[in-house]
Amino acid sequence: MDIPADYRYTSEHEWLDRADGQARVGVTAYAADALGDIVFVDLPEVGTTVAAGQACGELESTKSVSDLFAPADGEVTEINQAVVDDPALVNSDPYGAGWLFRMRVASAPDLLDADGYGKLVEG
Repeated sequence: MDIPADYRYTSEHEWLDRADGQARVGVTAYAADALGDIVFVDLPEVGTTVAAGQACGELESTKSVSDLFAPADGEVTEINQAVVDDPALVNSDPYGAGWLFRMRVASAPDLLDADGYGKLVEG
């Protein structure tokens, strides 16, 4: 399973990439696969303050609706309009074009590294 080594992960299957000054947020390939074909995304609005572990949006698939949880505390600075227009990007490229939103992180809990997340999904 593809798990980028430089990202951090939640036990709810979100990822956080802080490599570019602001953090990008998305769901893991494991989550995208488990959800099935994603047909709708509901993302937090720009300017929204989110709290780590709290629901901040939804992903709707042909199987179910799943909450999207914030991986850190902070403010949403951008949403990925491409994924709103084409939710299938979450399935086809969850770590690239399928990112969901960017945020300015105020604080982050201890998140899993790639090895820890791999053990979680294999367990």
